[in-house]
Amino acid sequence: AVLCSSAAAVALVRWLRHRQIQQKMEEARRTRDQALEQMEKAAHRFKQEKPGTQTAHILSLTMTELVEKLKEGSLSPESVLYSYMGKVKALEVTREVNCVIDFIHGCEDQLQKLKKQKEKGLLYGIPISIKDHINCKGHISSGGMVKFLGQVKEEDSVIVQVLKSQGAIPFVKTNIPQTMLNYDCSNLIFGQTLNPLNHQKSPGGSSGGEAALIAAGGSILGIGSDVAGSIRLPSSFCGLCGLKPTGNRIRYSTTFVLFFHPPQRLQNVPRMLGPMGRDVDSLALCMKALLCEEMFRLDPTVPPLPFDEEVYTSSKPLRIGYYEGDGYFQPSPSMKRAVQEARKLLQDAGHTLVPFAPPKIDYVVDELFTRGLFSDGAAHLVDCFKGDLVDPNLRSQFNTYRLPALVKRILAIILKPIVSVQTCLICGRRWRHHHWSQAYCTEFIAKWRKLRLDVILCPVLGPAFNHGYAGKLFAATSYTNLYNVLNFPAGVVPVGTVTRADEEELKHYRGHYGDPWDKRLKEAVEGAVGLPVAVQCVALPWQDELCLRFMKEVETLA
Repeated sequence: AVLCSSAAAVALVRWLRHRQIQQKMEEARRTRDQALEQMEKAAHRFKQEKPGTQTAHILSLTMTELVEKLKEGSLSPESVLYSYMGKVKALEVTREVNCVIDFIHGCEDQLQKLKKQKEKGLLYGIPISIKDHINCKGHISSGGMVKFLGQVKEEDSVIVQVLKSQGAIPFVKTNIPQTMLNYDCSNLIFGQTLNPLNHQKSPGGSSGGEAALIAAGGSILGIGSDVAGSIRLPSSFCGLCGLKPTGNRIRYSTTFVLFFHPPQRLQNVPRMLGPMGRDVDSLALCMKALLCEEMFRLDPTVPPLPFDEEVYTSSKPLRIGYYEGDGYFQPSPSMKRAVQEARKLLQDAGHTLVPFAPPKIDYVVDELFTRGLFSDGAAHLVDCFKGDLVDPNLRSQFNTYRLPALVKRILAIILKPIVSVQTCLICGRRWRHHHWSQAYCTEFIAKWRKLRLDVILCPVLGPAFNHGYAGKLFAATSYTNLYNVLNFPAGVVPVGTVTRADEEELKHYRGHYGDPWDKRLKEAVEGAVGLPVAVQCVALPWQDELCLRFMKEVETLA
């Protein structure tokens, strides 16, 4: 009787806790729906007041064209903002692909202030979408976690303040995967975001809501973040351009705290904020606007390096290193073909292409990236889930993270001869990672210098995954997380689409090792004919403008 009573009491407590969590999630969804309804009413009101607004024309403009028309006065900031808020796109798109989680209601007040300003900033009148975890005054930054619901932020993050000072209008916040430790885009609060190009596919992550919204036409410029490819992967999956700048070029200041054990993680694998858009010029303009006196004043830890327009607009021939595979994860047929075709285009345009192979890639992924990311054996991350529920798309990762350290070590030893990756079997503290990362960076740069390279052309993971695979293929981020470890600026540019020939060749894909991860990758990318394929462009630290210039060259040729 005592045992039965105790079991019933435990079950009741668990049920009550679960019910409390469900109620909080339901309240968050109601709040989101009310915010979107408020946005819909505002857009409808403007449409009635200004029935002649050429919404379709406004939405068809590139960001460069939009900036020009706003500055010359042929378009008003109101017409642009309400066009993006209205019938298209931010509303219809989010109903279709579930990418918007909040309306930044202060954007209408900001619009009125903007009209009174004498000086027009570089982003005057441009509506911008913001990733969930970036703080906006009066709004939550949930991280996809119930425990952070209700924690309304009292001030804008530095990057939002700078965007506003340049005339931009942040107007919506977008969805992310729970904890942002997955390159899918799903959480139990706001649900699964779909790829607008194919609803059976993931938009990527963790900046997946941004990618989905921009790709569907609901935003012209977005701000994401990147710790393993979280800007570059969704850009690849959705056919966008995205830039991961050098760490500290744009600081994470006052943004939402991630789920890693501080402070060691911050030293080992730098995290960055960066722009996402439909073309490279949009990214360059955003970087130019952000790297201003206001940024340097608000955050003195950011080096005062203004955007170098001369480097970005240079036409000097480049010496380009390239590789089609990193030797860790065999690229899908379309990934490999994208690099081959881009290489030929660049060569024909007068650039010099030099074969390059990243040194010790297994060591980078297994030791420097994963063990560096989770220097405490993922204990802090697991602790964050107390009193919360785990999203199904994160469950396989989370179940591994919470294994006892001894079990992880034993599994790592047992599985070593069988599989290629043990990156999920994280074993304890490795406090010398910062030193090891610096030593590897020195070795990498020495190889770069020996070949006299300006930039590197390489694959980026793609095409878009089928739902449910990203959480089971964390190690497949090797193509992007290498440049987080190195802290090199890296960007993604779409260069074509998946062909039927690619799909046919995929049937014979075996991977480097023929292990379960290789099999999963094949399954993950199946059925992608017509979806975007991209390449990755890389430069040395602090040469973000050169990286963008290279991206622009690839974009123009492709």
